[in-house]
Amino acid sequence: MEAVVSPLPDDIEALKALLASATRRANEAEAKLANAHARESATEAVIAHLKLQIAKLRREQYGASAERTRRLLDQMELQLEDFEADAAEDDLAADVAAEKTATVTAFERKRPSRKPFPEHLPRERVVVPAPCSCPACGGSRLSKLGEDVTETLEVIPRAWKVVQTVREKFSCRDCETITQPPAPFHVVPRGWAGPSFLAMLLFEKYGQHQPLNRQAERFAREGVPLSTSTLADQVGAAAFALMPLYRLIEAHVLAAERLHGDDTTVPVMAKVKTDTARLWVYVRDDRSFAGNDPPAALFHYSRDRRGEHPRAHLSSWSGILQADAYGGYGELYAPGRMPAPVLEAGCFAHARRKFFELADVASAARKKSRGDHAGMIYPIALEAVQRIDVLFDVERGINGKDAAERLAVRQDLSAPLMAELHAWLTTQLSRLSRNHDLAKAINYMLRRWDAFTRFLDDGRVCLTNNAAERALRCVPLGRKAWLFCGSDRGGQRAAVLYTLIQTARLNDVDPQAWLADVLARIAEHPVRQLDQLLPWNWQPAQRSIAA
Repeated sequence: MEAVVSPLPDDIEALKALLASATRRANEAEAKLANAHARESATEAVIAHLKLQIAKLRREQYGASAERTRRLLDQMELQLEDFEADAAEDDLAADVAAEKTATVTAFERKRPSRKPFPEHLPRERVVVPAPCSCPACGGSRLSKLGEDVTETLEVIPRAWKVVQTVREKFSCRDCETITQPPAPFHVVPRGWAGPSFLAMLLFEKYGQHQPLNRQAERFAREGVPLSTSTLADQVGAAAFALMPLYRLIEAHVLAAERLHGDDTTVPVMAKVKTDTARLWVYVRDDRSFAGNDPPAALFHYSRDRRGEHPRAHLSSWSGILQADAYGGYGELYAPGRMPAPVLEAGCFAHARRKFFELADVASAARKKSRGDHAGMIYPIALEAVQRIDVLFDVERGINGKDAAERLAVRQDLSAPLMAELHAWLTTQLSRLSRNHDLAKAINYMLRRWDAFTRFLDDGRVCLTNNAAERALRCVPLGRKAWLFCGSDRGGQRAAVLYTLIQTARLNDVDPQAWLADVLARIAEHPVRQLDQLLPWNWQPAQRSIAA
């Protein structure tokens, strides 16, 4: 029987050399693998970034405004975040692996470009001590040639403080009368919360969708324990103090000649289960036709969706209302309505959506790939979408121009397209069954043809009701965080704060800074000059608050 010969040498030095060689090869293989992972992650990040750019450009070009498209873009943003984080992590791993070898160079990823830090941020200079003598020769005759500055962004955690307002008492030695300065104003009577704290509380709850219980937990972690009921007391008092501004915004919105109207669901707490209440919004936005009046959004709350609510909201108003085909608006459009009938303007986004759902080729392909039942794709629906998109193309060219110029272009370009669309829809409807989905989509437009052609007679009318839908977007975004309103009074209070915050956003004003300044000044501000505190007239009293 032959002895098995070991492939390993018996000499210790030879074994050490063999081990060193194997270790070197393993390190090189590990470095190459890390480089491959880093290159793959960087490529995925670039592809995700390019896909997101293409999707955004397509949306700008073709005007897709569906909520599903916005959700898709948000999802792509989140995916890009993960890919960028993966690329950075793999890049560092490749650097660590390459340091162990002398032959493999680490993969260098093209990092995202960063803009310079804003100039208004304060700079803190940390000077690294220079050597007292030359490290080469030991000489002490050193001369400064310049300096290299590396900027690092840092954040200071939120600092809490207690402001003590001291009012000294004095006694007159002649008449023994005691005098003392008056107490300062608090938004809450005998309150303890400052205006900046109240503004943060309101904006976090209604602007960032953070319920008070979560805010209380965060405050406790920062060393300031405050109960939810205590915070709620401050919210109610602050909302009461801001009601005059809400009334001014309401008067400004209802002074418009054209409004966007819409509503959305909001759960409200009931005895057994939550009820489905409604938040209504009416938006005044004249920027589409170069109007000079500032934009504003007015919110209302109701426990249900009965038509009496919009009739009450707009009881003293008349003009052009851009809205969907909700039947509750019907009495507003009645010829004998006082003080005057409201003119209905149709929303082409709603009309297009009904056809788009029947012609969504991409959605049908996705359902088919998942094994789900895919609905039929109708060529008639696809052609309807294409015809409506031509109208949107015309509108994009005149958006922001004055009403007269818009009207002239519409009469020249859009009016023939609408005539062709009406004839084509009528022809297609005659070939369809009455209960067909396409027939319902066609009837949605034909039965309201006067409303859909309103934009051909008035350059102020928009093609869609997207202004109201954008203003309402804050409610669906927050529903998953706060789940429901605690009561009807809570829903009404939410309508007040949504009005203030969304109006500030429409006027490119920081809502929290504006609320902080207004809460600090509103008590001493003359009532007749209260409009100076509205977002479009606001001039901050202290630059530190705005910053």
